[in-house]
Amino acid sequence: MSRKVLLAAAALALVLAGAWAVKPGAPARVEVPEGLSARQTAELLGAKGVVQSVFVFRALLKITGFDRHLKPGTYILRIHEWPTIVARKLTLGLTDDLKITIPEGFRASQVAERLEKAGIVDAREFLALVSARKLEGRLFPSTYNFPAGYGAERVIRKMTQEFERRAGPLYLAARSQAELTLDQVVTLASIVERESSVSAEKPMIAAVYLNRLRRRMRLQSVPTVQYALGHWKKEFDATDVTVDSPYNTYIRYGLPPGPICSPGLDSIAAVLSPAAGDALYLMADGKGANVFSATNEEHVRNRRRYEKKMRAAKEELKKQARSGAVPAR
Repeated sequence: MSRKVLLAAAALALVLAGAWAVKPGAPARVEVPEGLSARQTAELLGAKGVVQSVFVFRALLKITGFDRHLKPGTYILRIHEWPTIVARKLTLGLTDDLKITIPEGFRASQVAERLEKAGIVDAREFLALVSARKLEGRLFPSTYNFPAGYGAERVIRKMTQEFERRAGPLYLAARSQAELTLDQVVTLASIVERESSVSAEKPMIAAVYLNRLRRRMRLQSVPTVQYALGHWKKEFDATDVTVDSPYNTYIRYGLPPGPICSPGLDSIAAVLSPAAGDALYLMADGKGANVFSATNEEHVRNRRRYEKKMRAAKEELKKQARSGAVPAR
C-alpha cells in the first residue's frame, strides 16, 4: 500500500474515531462556484474556517469517492463543521439556494417581479441594469438556483451566461446562412415566442414574419403592441394598435428596436431554420394554435370562418344556459 493511501486512511480513521474534538461553531455561508475542483473546494472551505484540515478533508473526499460528486451552490455550514457532514451536504447538493423557474416568454419586468418576490433581487435595481445594458431577451428562460439576496448583478450575469452557453452555439452554427444578426434573431424569436406555445408551428410563424420582412410589409404582430402597452393585454380595441411606440409593428415597418421577451431555444431555432413556404398571414384558431395563409383574401376567409365559429359557440352556450345545462356567464 502506498504511503499516500496509508496517510489518507489514517486521516479518515481519525475523523471517524471522533478526533475532531472541537464542536461546530457559528454558521458560515460558503458559495462554491461551478467548475471548482475537489482540491480547490477543500481549500475554500479551509479558508472559510469550515474545515480545520484541508489535507484531512481531501483525504476523506478521495477515499469515499465524494471528490467526483461535489456540487456547486451556496451552502450554510458551520465553523469547524464535522467533515463527514460537509462532504455529505456538498455531495447531495444540500444548498441554501432557492429554485426559481423563469418561463419562456417572460418580459424583463416579469423576471424582476418573480425574483424580487423570492427575495433574490431588488426589482428596481434589476430592471435598471437590464435597461442600461439592453438585456431584454437575453435573460435566458430556465430553472435556476439562487441564494436569497444574491443580487441583481450576479443574477443577470448568470442568466446572460446561460443565454450565451445555450443560444450562442445555435447562432454560430447557422451564421453563414443566417439573414439576420444575432440581435435581430433574438428580437424576431421573442415575437415568435409570444405568438404561440406550440413548438411544432414556430418555424412556420418565423417564416411568416421573415416573408413579410423580405416584402417590406409591416409585421402587424399583436404581442409587439402588448409590449408597447406595458402588459400582455388579452382583449384589444381599435385604439390599441394606434399606440405611438417603436415597438408597435402595426404602424412601424421592420423589426422593433429590441426583443419583447426572453425566447426559448425552439423559438430561436425556428428563426434560424424557418419553414419553407410563402405564408404571409397567421391568426389564432381559438385552440392555442394558428392558421396560416399566403394571401390576404385567404386570410380574410379564415378570419370570417373563425368569427362565425365563435358566434356559433356563444349561441350554443346561451342555449345551454337557458336550458339549465350550464350556468349563465
